Amino acid sequence: MDFVFDTYALLEIIRGNRDYEPYLSKGIIINNFIFAEFCYILIRSDYPYASKYLEKYKEFIFNLNPQVIKEAMSFRYKNKKKNLSIPDCVSYFQAKELGIKFLTGDKEFANMENVEFVK
Repeated sequence: MDFVFDTYALLEIIRGNRDYEPYLSKGIIINNFIFAEFCYILIRSDYPYASKYLEKYKEFIFNLNPQVIKEAMSFRYKNKKKNLSIPDCVSYFQAKELGIKFLTGDKEFANMENVEFVK
């Protein structure tokens, strides 16, 4: 089974969070929004071996349908009090379009349908 991974999930994996180990054997899908956020966090924190991780995860980038972005931004606007990130909203709708779950540990998505929530 494939999942759309968010940045939180990627970071927890590289940090060695054992709760994410079962997902390492699953299909990983990310998009350019998640990859950009992942790059920024690794570069900002001067994360050890950042280049290695960026090289590894770039191969999982899946192009987005522009309609997904439009729906995601509408959803984000309707839920602006929750302070949802653009990459997470886009990824959530990408997962819905692909008929798979969105893998995240972000509390804002904890009780939403179509979400695999792992802390």
